[in-house]
Amino acid sequence: MLRKLAVLTAGAAAAATVAVAAPGVAAALPAANMEAVLLAAQIDPQRADSTQTPGAHDSVLLVEKALQAKGLLDAKYVDGYFGTTTIDAYSKYQKSLGYTGIDASGLPGKTSLEKLGSGRYTVSNPVSAGSHVTYHGVTLNTRTKAMLQAAEKLFGKDVGLTQGSSNPGGVGASAGTHDGGGAFDVSVADMSSATRTEFAKDLRKVGFAAWVRTPAQGDWGYHIHAIAVNDPDLSSGAQHQVGAYYLGQNGLANHGKDDGPAVNPKLTWEQYQRG
Repeated sequence: MLRKLAVLTAGAAAAATVAVAAPGVAAALPAANMEAVLLAAQIDPQRADSTQTPGAHDSVLLVEKALQAKGLLDAKYVDGYFGTTTIDAYSKYQKSLGYTGIDASGLPGKTSLEKLGSGRYTVSNPVSAGSHVTYHGVTLNTRTKAMLQAAEKLFGKDVGLTQGSSNPGGVGASAGTHDGGGAFDVSVADMSSATRTEFAKDLRKVGFAAWVRTPAQGDWGYHIHAIAVNDPDLSSGAQHQVGAYYLGQNGLANHGKDDGPAVNPKLTWEQYQRG
């Protein structure tokens, strides 16, 4: 009996030691999902209401709390909705880091997102645009090139490009959508109406917001216009077009109904890769 009591006493002492030590263990930081944050930053500012992007609330809230802690966002906007006020606050944060131009557009990049979250959250599901490369005679980034190649594989052949990315002021009718990354225009000179639609659908399947543009819509000829969803280097105009795509619009200034081929669900490149 004395031996059993001694064992129980020793066990209780060990448990007490663990209980005392546990509070000293640093709690794991929550994770902000960069894929979700990027998608919300493209879609939410285009909404007519404050509906939040599904699956993004918790991650956006972490970012907004960090912006609030730096005095860049009022508490009433810390709500999980990455609207224009949060975009402006994030842009101010990017500028405080020395970023300018497109790099301070309010669309979070991995480096700024990690710096903002230092001691507050970690970053999961990072997205990188990669370096600039030349493909089909135009400039793209490595992420966009990989996406286009995947769409070409679905289509069964390569296509021609008339305009690429990182081309500020290149074509006035593009309204700045090609100033940053993730954007290109496809030549449809050798395509029928059906194959234009087919390739636009293939582009959408792998993570592009893509439409067949017609001369009746603007000062341009027939072509396919594509923007890589969740590219962290998108220009503001391209960001708006991605949001319009997810909200069922045509990405033009008239905010008309989406006239492109339906795909369900709409995916990012990373979601497509995960199957």
